[in-house]
Amino acid sequence: MADTITDIDNSPEALSSAALRRKMLKEFWFYFSENRGAVIGLYVFVALVLIAIFAPLVAPHSPFEQYRDAILLPPAWLDGGNVSYLLGTDPVGRDILSRLIYGAQYSLFIGVFVTTLSLTSGILIGVIAGYYRGWLDTAIMRLMDIILAFPSLLLALVLVAILGPGLINGMIAIALVLQPHFVRLTRAAVMTEKTRDYVTASRLAGAGPFRLMFRTILPNCTAPLIVQATLSFSNAILDAAALGFLGMGAQPPAPEWGTMLAEAREFILRAWWVVTFPGLAILITVLAINLMGDGLRDALDPKLKRS
Repeated sequence: MADTITDIDNSPEALSSAALRRKMLKEFWFYFSENRGAVIGLYVFVALVLIAIFAPLVAPHSPFEQYRDAILLPPAWLDGGNVSYLLGTDPVGRDILSRLIYGAQYSLFIGVFVTTLSLTSGILIGVIAGYYRGWLDTAIMRLMDIILAFPSLLLALVLVAILGPGLINGMIAIALVLQPHFVRLTRAAVMTEKTRDYVTASRLAGAGPFRLMFRTILPNCTAPLIVQATLSFSNAILDAAALGFLGMGAQPPAPEWGTMLAEAREFILRAWWVVTFPGLAILITVLAINLMGDGLRDALDPKLKRS
């Protein structure tokens, strides 16, 4: 039995498949790495992930602990600063650096949750609309057009007002706002692939609608969806920070970057660091993810590949 398994694993088909995957990965990395900004964005994003995972080990203080003798301390390199609080403290004496580090966990959780929810639901609806067409397609696309007609943040605020303030409700609202982009993209890709010869051959071979939609057509539509998911990841972080700033997202004392900005806006003139560092964290994170999205677009879109 063991010899049989070994023979199967070392078969020419398995070896050629593994070699093909390695070749595809090398080609992907070649085109991705040609974009210097994308590589920098990838490094920053990986660093953000590591910081979020090891936040309890990296953060010098608890993000919730208040040091009453260290209220509104400036960063350590300014007069009056303390090396125990490298980026200073907030109006109630909490260490800003520790709250930024733990805030990375919130940002990643928000991005993953919102992107996964909007991606899966958008793909499901888009595949159905693009495959069946007719009145069902018309009804779905008119609904998506209505959603896209509203400013995204305004619509998210309305949905959160209906569902109630909170991080989970805010993420659900953002996912619903971002969903139409995936629906339209998936529908267009499915309509293009549906007329291909391999789909016709699969239908003649007896494949049912479910298999045709999700096993035959959908795998060939993934490249633009991956790029859109990357961009939606950054949009989710931005929208969640905006909701937190307006008091409709994560609620205090959660160390979410938008909530930190909301708590510190009245101190912007006398304690600039309380507002600047959370804003920079949002800026750097979103910029890094967008740069990664540009690199993915260059690597996955055959039209942009240079010979």
